[in-house]
Amino acid sequence: MNFNEQLDIYLRARFTVILVVTSEEERALQSVKEVCERTQRRAMVWDLADGFQFLTTLGGTPPVARDPLTALEQIDKAEGNFLFILKDFHEAWNNPQIKRKLRNLAQRLKFTKKSILITSCLSKVPEELKDEIVIVNFPLPLADDLEAVLHGLTQTPGIKVNLTPLGREKLVQAALGLTATQAQRVFARAIVSDGTLDDRDIDLVTEEKKLIIRESEALEFYAISETPENVGGLGVLKEWLRLRERAFTKEARDYGLPAPKGIALIGIPGTGKSLTAKMIGGLWRLPLLRLDIGALFGSLVGESEERARRALHLAETVAPCIVWIDEMEKALAHGGLDSGTSTRVFGTILTWMQEKTAPCFVVATANDISSLPPELLRRGRFDEIFFLDLPALEERKEIFSVHLRKRNRLVQDFDLDTLAAQSEGYVGAEIEQAIIDAMYLGFNDNRREFNTADILAALKRQVPLSVSQRETIESLRNWLREGRAQSASYAEIEEASTRFVPLQLEIRKP
Repeated sequence: MNFNEQLDIYLRARFTVILVVTSEEERALQSVKEVCERTQRRAMVWDLADGFQFLTTLGGTPPVARDPLTALEQIDKAEGNFLFILKDFHEAWNNPQIKRKLRNLAQRLKFTKKSILITSCLSKVPEELKDEIVIVNFPLPLADDLEAVLHGLTQTPGIKVNLTPLGREKLVQAALGLTATQAQRVFARAIVSDGTLDDRDIDLVTEEKKLIIRESEALEFYAISETPENVGGLGVLKEWLRLRERAFTKEARDYGLPAPKGIALIGIPGTGKSLTAKMIGGLWRLPLLRLDIGALFGSLVGESEERARRALHLAETVAPCIVWIDEMEKALAHGGLDSGTSTRVFGTILTWMQEKTAPCFVVATANDISSLPPELLRRGRFDEIFFLDLPALEERKEIFSVHLRKRNRLVQDFDLDTLAAQSEGYVGAEIEQAIIDAMYLGFNDNRREFNTADILAALKRQVPLSVSQRETIESLRNWLREGRAQSASYAEIEEASTRFVPLQLEIRKP
């Protein structure tokens, strides 16, 4: 059900006070006007600056009211089938007299054909009015709405348009998640930048969209930069992802496949969980949005839950996309010491993960499973739970190869077999750091090329996590052995990895 249909039902059901939450006041009023004209309902708009103004065509003179209390009194006196739109009326919530007057009026309007609609960018209402007000979120524009914005802009004389049909579709897709005004500004900027609107402007719209999404505070837009070739090992996980690479296409929907919900990546720090989340965006060519749960929390009552709903709604508008929740045990570990705010935010996210219908693929990463509530990892919220273990021999060879190629070195110049054998018990992040330390050795030695011996020396100077946090890591690996998750590595690698006992590493000196 779209907004117009929902509003029509509420008005026919005689809902007396409706709060429409939106930052797009102009577009919302246009939708309200369309509903009123179609149903032959008269409508007037009131705000503190201009008083009453007609929204639909009416005869006569609008009533005079320069303050909220007088406006409510005029609404009470009016007769007939009326909808009164009050702009920014939430500014008057703190006035006890206005709250009481609005409550009295809401109760009397039940026996009339009059309703009040309040537009606001906030969904918070006073406790006394919660039973009298129904809250409706005005949706962000869909692809058809943005296409209309683009069409209207390109009809302006003097504008050159050189878009292919596919390019036009991608340009509109890139603007999803923006308001109509923001999209119009972005399209206009793309035209002004080089005088022509063409397929090259898709990247410009995407860049602008990153900045706007970042303003939402809790969401951060990540560019597609990582590919499966940039991630060493994790063969089972990569194969699982490749099987679902086309899961969000029309072909998959026509076949009857549901969109995948998401995966949880649990495991040892430094094994590539965050890198994997970025890699999925590159593999599936979908926008990657990182949900910063810490940024959801605000100081005002109800503000945190509102931010969570707004961020999740924005993610659904951008869909299909990937929503990345990094180190969720830190963000969602709730101890009840904040008056229940974290519990409510956690509940909002859990409910969304379970009930969402938009194709938002959730990638949640965690290092410490003991801090996670059990209801988070139950089946239904995730399609699969993967465990990322210490890399085995073949995986370590791949990791060395990835990081050497990333630094423009020829892999064949290094003894990968020796490096892999001597780095048992090291995670990917520690292997990368060993290569960087080796580069410093070569650079400070008359800028010579670093070699295998330099990397081995750097490895010996490190104290890996498998030694410094052996008890924690062993507890995590026991969790895998109990069958609570699927290994992200191939079976033979998993078998070799679970045999690892880091005794030889205990005698190494940092």
